[in-house]
Amino acid sequence: MKHLRLRATTVVLLMLCLMYFITYLDRVNVSSAASGFGKEFNLSKTEIGLVFSAFAYPYLVFQIIGGWVSDKFGAKRTLIYCGVLWAVATILTGFSGGLISMLLARLLLGLGEGATFPAATTAMSRWVKKENRGFAQGITHAFARIGNAVAPAAVVFVMATHGWRTSFYICGVLSLVWVVVWAFVFTEDPEKHPRMTTEELAGLPAQRKLKPKTPWGSLFKRMLPVTVVYFCYGWTLWLFLSWIPQYFLHSYDLDIKKSALFASSVFFAGVLGDTLGGIVSDNILKRTGNLKRARSYMVSVCMLLTLLSLLPLMFNHNVYISILCLSAGFFFAEMTIGPMWAIPMDIAPEFSGTASGMMNSGSALAAIISPVLSGYLIDRFGNWELPFVGSMILMAFGVFLAFRMRPDSKFQHHDSNDLVNASKVGSS
Repeated sequence: MKHLRLRATTVVLLMLCLMYFITYLDRVNVSSAASGFGKEFNLSKTEIGLVFSAFAYPYLVFQIIGGWVSDKFGAKRTLIYCGVLWAVATILTGFSGGLISMLLARLLLGLGEGATFPAATTAMSRWVKKENRGFAQGITHAFARIGNAVAPAAVVFVMATHGWRTSFYICGVLSLVWVVVWAFVFTEDPEKHPRMTTEELAGLPAQRKLKPKTPWGSLFKRMLPVTVVYFCYGWTLWLFLSWIPQYFLHSYDLDIKKSALFASSVFFAGVLGDTLGGIVSDNILKRTGNLKRARSYMVSVCMLLTLLSLLPLMFNHNVYISILCLSAGFFFAEMTIGPMWAIPMDIAPEFSGTASGMMNSGSALAAIISPVLSGYLIDRFGNWELPFVGSMILMAFGVFLAFRMRPDSKFQHHDSNDLVNASKVGSS
């Protein structure tokens, strides 16, 4: 049975996949539960949009801070503390008594989840081979989309039998279980993991013992084009996550079970996109050795295909054509995830948590604006297709800006420790 034991890197990657699944289950269950608490609290579409976006305010703030904390203090402690916080926030959402308490619980959730993905990238930079970074980022985000896909049907099922509040209690408990397991199975240094073998360790990136100071200004400038491209992607992501369950429910006057099923089918297309995107990106890199082709060119092409997939929504109102268009759009949008999240590790491997936090702040900013503006447009014009116009415009912008990301040009910094050592060598 010895050959059936999981490799240490596989165990860590599986734990990160579960984390992505649970965090997205915790953050998007509110979209399906909106039909319950929206009616109970008598909320407008704009107010529901505020509930959707409240999560993103602290999430935005703690992207960069959380990335820096994980680079400095490690992914293990960062994710333990964050995990407890987001689990408690999820449970408190179920105790909400109105709009204000719902908003506060969602703000706390954003605070807890703000550092999660940058911290996971810090862990991957130490635990994943360079040539497998696209796959690792793609498969973890695929599990996030499984959370998206499972949430509508699961929440509707729980709501039908136990009410919308119970769905948040269940998700909170799952989060706490993950935190306990993570504390036991992850080690900051791969060399110290009890399952690690010499052969497996040899394929991992070299571990730098001295941690250099973060060059904030130059790193931010270097990551700015990547952040803007990710904002363009994030706009579409948060439009889908926030409003797709409600879109089928109201735009086509479907019952809640059928609308949840259609929403899940769209999100499952994202699962395939995430997985395939990471695999394709890594294969391009292995065949050509060209990071620009594997990352930038691929992101540009997928954004163009996303735009073209959504375009028919403007010219028809057929539920089955809409499902096909939205599924194709989400599939191609999610194909950008593997290459996009590999880019911070390509550009700045020593500051991958901070760099990925800078990048993901673009999506977090989109998460603040996109759901609220979309809710306002729906309230104002009664048109559920109108919000997708913004997605298409930003995707077109991303197509061209993706060429400015330059993943093939590694970020150069001058650490004070390196300068001191160099001066000593020169004087000797």
